[in-house]
Order: sequence, then structure tokens, then C-alpha cells
Amino acid sequence: MAQGARHRVTGAAVNPETTDLRRTVDAVWRIEGPRVVAVLARMTGDVGLAEDLAQEAVVEALESWPEQGVPRNAGAWLTAVAKRRAIDAWRRRERLDERYRAIARDLDEAAEDEWQPIDDDVLRLVFAACHPALSRESQVALTLRAVGGLTTREIARMLLVPVATVQARVTRAKKTLAAARVRFETPDPNEWGERLGAVLGVVYLVFTEGYAATSGDRWIRTELANEALRLGRVLAGLLPREAEVHGLLALMELQASRFAARIASDGSPVLLADQDRTRWDHAQIARGRAALKRAGATGRGLGPYGLQAAIAECHAVAPSVEETDWQRIVLLYEALGRIAPSPVVELNRAVAVSMATGPGDALRIVDRLTEKGALRGSHLLPSVRGELLARLGRTEEARSELLVAAELAANERERAVLRAKAEAL
Repeated sequence: MAQGARHRVTGAAVNPETTDLRRTVDAVWRIEGPRVVAVLARMTGDVGLAEDLAQEAVVEALESWPEQGVPRNAGAWLTAVAKRRAIDAWRRRERLDERYRAIARDLDEAAEDEWQPIDDDVLRLVFAACHPALSRESQVALTLRAVGGLTTREIARMLLVPVATVQARVTRAKKTLAAARVRFETPDPNEWGERLGAVLGVVYLVFTEGYAATSGDRWIRTELANEALRLGRVLAGLLPREAEVHGLLALMELQASRFAARIASDGSPVLLADQDRTRWDHAQIARGRAALKRAGATGRGLGPYGLQAAIAECHAVAPSVEETDWQRIVLLYEALGRIAPSPVVELNRAVAVSMATGPGDALRIVDRLTEKGALRGSHLLPSVRGELLARLGRTEEARSELLVAAELAANERERAVLRAKAEAL
């Protein structure tokens, strides 16, 4: 649910009905939030205002739904409330100009939208929020908030930065767009290139949060992953000659193909080694491999997303973990580390090295990351280090690392897996 809305209701008494309602509103926001904000942004021409209006509608839902019940079409209810608030504000400011009258007549969506090069409100919202007037950090923070419907805490964990930093970036982004009088509109196609990197980055992060949620009690947030996939498919249709568009789409298709096998019937995670590969979506794997082939066919070489897709393809075609081409995966991670270096890439390379040549070589890579202070505050590094120590027979050290990782993990499902591994040692 929108972070601002959370702050407005913290004083409410806690009871089961209130908790259930908040969960319902959370679920509605996760599913409908991006489209609500996109419709409001198209209506008002202001991305920051649209996000604020959507949050106010969420607060009204928390106040109204206990008595009125949850409406059948909750997304439409939130949109209507937010539109009404916008028009009330315009009336108070006496902005009864032709623009207001046109919007008021269009409240029931009776009029057809004027033609836009991108015929998708959510994707237009992504392009608008990735305006070059904003820093890359602000573009990402604002879009994850408005399009992904993520809280500032979730965004902070994804980006490995303090919550206050994310809050400042979102606030600064809204003020910058307002000061620059940036309207919600589709940029001309010749301007897409300068925004494409940020757009792809945001779509990738939304999918990543869907693939492995940073917090909460769900391992996979399918609604986020599916929305990112949908946006990726639209982008591939709009920009068929962009290798990285196809690379990102390939990566998402290949990763999403394993969703059915990644969760047990009780909602607990099923790790790669234990997954029933017959449950993988082989039609989706075929789509992912076709997208990866299109990325390579552009003749520009694979970029960061294409290389990650090539790694995912190695897993997708392997009959088992043991029969996976780990040597190729190591080479692909080395290439990825050269063109898009990051501690996470290096940590993933260590995992591949552990499978290709053994845990000793991998542990040296992980220890170098530890010495540099990389991924401080994240559960990722101690969880990998714990696994490697366990394979080397250093049981007590492994158990200690896994318990540290469990304490740092914000996702309840992931925390339970790490604790279970520690207890097994």
C-alpha cells in the first residue's frame, strides 16, 4: 500500500477486522495501484499529484470500506475517489477553464483517448517518470513508487540504500517535475532513447521484486512480475531493433517460467536444486529463448540484460543442477561483471564458481567482497558464505553465517529457509 497512506492510519486501534481490511487494501493497491496512478496522471498531467491523489483515495478506502464493504471493482472505486478529489481541488482554486470542463465531461471515460504513440497508460507513466530532468536515482525511486506500488522501505531494500534516502529522492523528483512544469505525456519517439535505459531498469526492478520479494510473507509477488512482463512485451513491440529490450524480455520470460515450481503448496520456497522441472512452463521458456535470439540478431552484442538472459537459458535447458553448464555460466558472469560491475554480480559469479570448480575458490571471492564492505546490511552475502562454509565442512561458521543472514532477511519465507538450513547443521 502507498507509504503515505500507512502513515495516516498508524494511530488506529489494532483488531482482526482492521488487520484484514488493511491486507485487503494492500492487495488491491498491489494489483490496481499502477493503473490508478497512470489514469490520474493522464487526467491531471502531473505524475507527482497523481500519486498523492491515489494515496488519499487509499486513506478514504480505509475509512469507508469497514462500513460500506469492499466494492466489487475496487480499482475503479479508488480511481473515482481520486478523480473527485482532483476536481474538488480545481473547483476550490476556481480553475473552471475549458481544460477542467473537458476533463469533467470525460469522467465516465465516454470520450475516446486522443492518439498516443504508446497506447498504454502504465507504460506512458514509466516514460513520464523517467524524464531527463530527474537524476537516474530519482527516476528509479519515483517510478518504483508510482508504477510498482512499492513502499519506500521495499525500494530501499531493493536499492541497498537507507529508507530516508529513498524518501528524499521521491520528494525531490516530485518537486523537480512540478518546478520544471513537466506534464504527463508520451515523449516523441526520437526522445525514447535517452529514457530507455531508465525505463528498462525500472521494469527490471519491478520484475525482480515480483520474482523474489524483499519483504512480507510471500516469496513471489506474481502481480508485479506479470505487470513487468506485460510492459516488456509492449516495449519489444514498440522497439523491435533494441537488443536490450529483447534481452530484458528474454530474461523475464525465462525466469518466470519457473514460478509454478518455486513455491510449495504451503507457500514456502522451493530452491532450484529441489524444483520439479516438469512443472516449468516450457512454452514460456521457448518464448524467452526466441527473445534472446532476437537480441543477438541485432548484431550489437548482448548487453547486461541479454547476458543475464543467457545465464537463465543455461538453467532453463539443463536437465538438472548437476548437468548445468556451470563453466559457461561463469564466463557469462565474468562478461557481465566487465560491462555492468556490481557486488551482486560478483556474488552470483561466486555461486557459479562454487558449482564449476568448488566452494574453496568461491569462498575467496566472497571473502574479498566482505573485506570491501560490499552488500553491508544485506542477507545475500552471509547466506552465500554460509552455504560455502557448509560445503567445506566448517559447520559452526556456516551455521553462524546463516543465522546472521536470517536476521537480515526481511522476507518471512526466506528467513524461514535460512533458519531451517542453520538448524539442519
